[in-house]
Amino acid sequence: MDNETIVYDLIVIGSGPGGYVGAIRAAQLGLKTAIIEKDKTFGGTCLNVGCIPSKALLESTEQYHFAKHSLSTHGVLASEVSFNLATMQERKNKIVQQNTEGISFLFKKNKITSYQGFGKILRPGVVELQSSKDGAVTKSEIKGKAIMIATGSVPAELPFLKFDEKRVLSNTGALALAQVPKTLTVVGGGVIGLELGSVWARLGTEVTVIEFTDRLGGTTDADCLQVLKKSLQKVGMKFLMQTKVTNSTQTGDGLELSIESVVDNKKSTIKTEFVLVATGRRPFSIGLGCEEIGIAKDPQGRIQVDSHYQTNVPGIYAIGDVIQGPMLAHKAEEEGVAVAEILAGGAGHVNYHTVPGIIYTHPEIATVGLSEEQAKSQGLNVNIGKFPFLANGRARAKGETDGFVKIIADSHTDKILGAAIVGPSASELIHEIIVCMEFGGSSEDLARSFHGHPTLSETVREAALAVEKRQRQI
Repeated sequence: MDNETIVYDLIVIGSGPGGYVGAIRAAQLGLKTAIIEKDKTFGGTCLNVGCIPSKALLESTEQYHFAKHSLSTHGVLASEVSFNLATMQERKNKIVQQNTEGISFLFKKNKITSYQGFGKILRPGVVELQSSKDGAVTKSEIKGKAIMIATGSVPAELPFLKFDEKRVLSNTGALALAQVPKTLTVVGGGVIGLELGSVWARLGTEVTVIEFTDRLGGTTDADCLQVLKKSLQKVGMKFLMQTKVTNSTQTGDGLELSIESVVDNKKSTIKTEFVLVATGRRPFSIGLGCEEIGIAKDPQGRIQVDSHYQTNVPGIYAIGDVIQGPMLAHKAEEEGVAVAEILAGGAGHVNYHTVPGIIYTHPEIATVGLSEEQAKSQGLNVNIGKFPFLANGRARAKGETDGFVKIIADSHTDKILGAAIVGPSASELIHEIIVCMEFGGSSEDLARSFHGHPTLSETVREAALAVEKRQRQI
């Protein structure tokens, strides 16, 4: 049957986490659903060149670093510890393939029609599909009652550091290096820069991070960042804070960067083999037909939506990185689900107060809700409970005692307003606090909940007890 004769209930443009999860939920709710993906594989940036492959390399390099530097403390003696980068990359690629193939399976299982090609909205209810085969470009129209834009974001370039993925790298190039660089300069001390910088630092690369502001990690809890910075410095990472890159020049074996202090305007240069530009991401909203049909955007290129994720053009919705809010895969997923439920007649909703932020370095940092700084800057009266991993029996047994759990609670109601964790398994431990917050829970609720002993999760309970100065040493 020609796709021009089919009318879908929902057409999704983009198969990243927001797009594919939203499409699956729509199909589960009985909506006839189609999804369009411009790349060869499904999953978007996250599964192909972002979240999943970066975590694979982070895990591999952490295993190597542990074997080389910490295994002997457990009485396990392994001489001549080495690594094989090709094997690490092969493992990463296999994991990516398994995940993208898994999405294809879910589309078939849920009877979602998938199209490979570039989707451009011609008018409400009609998307033009541009696909190519053997050099020939064909165009066809796909019709639907509703359209959801879930095209995500792309790395932001600097005018004098254009991506070539040979010397000037985005996250895509930094994940695909075939050899360990001697030197790597990371421009930007955010999540991507810290994660990928730490991957190569553990393998022996001399990594220098250049950050424009006076802190790493953006608005992440300042106490957590202090712990992380010390840990990254131990693996050899260097940091040039309050410094900006003003120009770059190609050299025979790399680049020479012109840098300048934003404090005293002192200028200097730095030579490096590779540069990873990690200064942020911008929404992918160009070429989708938004301008032609009058979809409103803000100055940053983000598509503007109402509380139900609908644009100013009826029947067209947008979610994820392409709209306002944190550029996080799990945020996009929940928005995709919300749109599907709204279209099916339900009440889709996303609680933005409980969106976790995670940095998958070693140690990990995980946060949710308000930080201590944010709460105090808003004039809120809060009680802070803080408990170190050093005082936790399981953390001692694992030999991972850096970091702490911090809980921020309203001083009058005891309701948990936020939390921050830096330390082992922070990305997992944060979720029991999120669940508690989702139900409007208090620090006392957490403090009164059983936690098996000995476990790392006891640090969460102890931090909750510490809100009322009742913590115990374990």
